[in-house]
Amino acid sequence: MLKIKNLHASVDDKDILKGINLEVNAGEIHAIMGPNGSGKSTLSSVIAGNENFEVTQGSVSFENENILELAPEERAHKGIFLSFQYPVEIPGVSVTNFIKTAINETRKAKGLDDMPASEMLKMIKTKADLLEIDRKFLSRSLNEGFSGGEKKRNEIFQMAMLEPKLAILDETDSGLDIDALKIVANGVNKLKSKDNAVIVITHYQRLLDYIVPDFVHVLINGKIVKSGTKELAFELEEKGYDWIKEELV
Repeated sequence: MLKIKNLHASVDDKDILKGINLEVNAGEIHAIMGPNGSGKSTLSSVIAGNENFEVTQGSVSFENENILELAPEERAHKGIFLSFQYPVEIPGVSVTNFIKTAINETRKAKGLDDMPASEMLKMIKTKADLLEIDRKFLSRSLNEGFSGGEKKRNEIFQMAMLEPKLAILDETDSGLDIDALKIVANGVNKLKSKDNAVIVITHYQRLLDYIVPDFVHVLINGKIVKSGTKELAFELEEKGYDWIKEELV
């Protein structure tokens, strides 16, 4: 599904990614861990098409198509979803209206008509019930006055509605209490299928207590320096990252 080969990227002439190789297949959950400043969020931004980052070398293909020349919205229409670490507030635009617009824009890009209102409402009800979301929540302005947990719940709801092929959760556990963490994890686990894939980018192991990854990759200084199973995450929790850094010396 996603193939990254020898990816190098920079921002303001500073090299951040220094040769990333990664392959993600449908049905898999990959966790990318690493200390602050290692390039985790840069990687998610480059996959999603953030134009602040310049790709200087390598390739990124999604379903066998090179996506580096595609605009962020084109990548989204192809099924790539990015959950932001700090979601923006949009006063005056309700959660429901925002998601209706997003879905219909994606349908338009595929040459389809808008989703019929009755079908949209049925889908909203189904997904809201799945994620245990109160209907009153859906009429509120997007992220305005939301707690950290509510913002994350809203992003998982967006993910549920858009049904992306690849979901990237960029430090979605940042600042969450244990209850909010469980909400996020529960949503991800319910939405996982053999046809989609998830990349979880996190600094801490605790999210992986609830979202069990098939693979764990350690990103240090712009490179994936170690890969393994969920046991690697437990080892990192116990030992930190210094032991891996020492191995690299």
